Amino acid sequence: MEWITPHLASWASEVDDVTMAQALRLSRLPVIAGHVALMPDAHLGIGATVGSVIATEGAVIPSAVGVDLGCGMAAVHTTLRAEDLPDDLARFMPVVEKAVPAGIGQHFRGADTPGRAWLAANPAPTLLEHRLETKTVQQFGSLGSGNHFFEICLSSEDEVWLVLHSGSRGIGNILATGHIGRARGAMKEALVTLEDPELAWFVEGTPEFEAYVADMLWAQRYARANRDCMLDRVTAEFLRFVGHGTERTRVNCHHNFCQREHHHGHDLWVTRKGAIKADLGDWGIIPGSMGARSYIVRGKGQPDSFRSCAHGAGRRLSRNAARKRYTASDLAERMSGRVWNDSAAEKLIDEIPDAYKPIEQVMADQADLVTVVTELRQILNHKGS
Repeated sequence: MEWITPHLASWASEVDDVTMAQALRLSRLPVIAGHVALMPDAHLGIGATVGSVIATEGAVIPSAVGVDLGCGMAAVHTTLRAEDLPDDLARFMPVVEKAVPAGIGQHFRGADTPGRAWLAANPAPTLLEHRLETKTVQQFGSLGSGNHFFEICLSSEDEVWLVLHSGSRGIGNILATGHIGRARGAMKEALVTLEDPELAWFVEGTPEFEAYVADMLWAQRYARANRDCMLDRVTAEFLRFVGHGTERTRVNCHHNFCQREHHHGHDLWVTRKGAIKADLGDWGIIPGSMGARSYIVRGKGQPDSFRSCAHGAGRRLSRNAARKRYTASDLAERMSGRVWNDSAAEKLIDEIPDAYKPIEQVMADQADLVTVVTELRQILNHKGS
């Protein structure tokens, strides 16, 4: 770890100048409590840097939390081993596509009962018009697109894990986008000049703050339940496909979220924008890119990181830059030996492993933040396109 300034601590051995400039702007905000912690996977984001931990006192920055409220990882450790698996996992891919539907706007048609039941038990703080309520229900139990995925993995001990990445889907995005716009408006009304208008905040105790926090916490609960719903469904289908086995343990962790925590003697709002809570003993999931290793970890509770760690490999290239440099054939070569939705290769070029930092480098950079429990290698990958 290196102190860049008294207000910015960095665990990133690789960070470009544009990303560092963005992190420095963030660290200069008057609502920052102490310092910003930059994780090893740090890269340029909208407003706040992806891979940053932002502690604020008396305020929350909506764009720092982002638009995929509660985005995160979930995994099931099964009793199955590599030798239990059939030779042709490709036969399971059509089952995956139904159990964890992916893509923009996709939902699990004809099976919206889990979403209705969850919404009935967890009514939204903001009254949802019919269109948004329908979206909330129908997208419950779906992956989304971009870098959201489902994988079957083998651990370093050849044990089978099921892993997925998803968030609060369309409803989280819609709620967050509305609040980000209102925060910008509040700053203008208060005549506050910002280096970056995206870094507008809500002041604790105001109606706008209370409304945002209520929607944010609700969307984070939705995201966690969304992941559990998919894991329930795909685990049951996979065990049926193999013919035996059970679930041993489950891990479910956010990496785009905000919550109230106590650090350095103060009650603060801690925003992890592309970071995982890694308090002493906390379980976490740190995925690499397509074709790379992933890690199940336990937190060490490092205080200067606000008890946090990286959330993944972190991009080296923007999506546009990756598309200009690589082809679908390049991606197919990197995914050789794995079952994956190769029919969507053209749409997934920007997810090629070369567009990301090496996950091994990220893990080495944060050896003081987490302990590796097991290393995972993917044998099947289903990604939103």
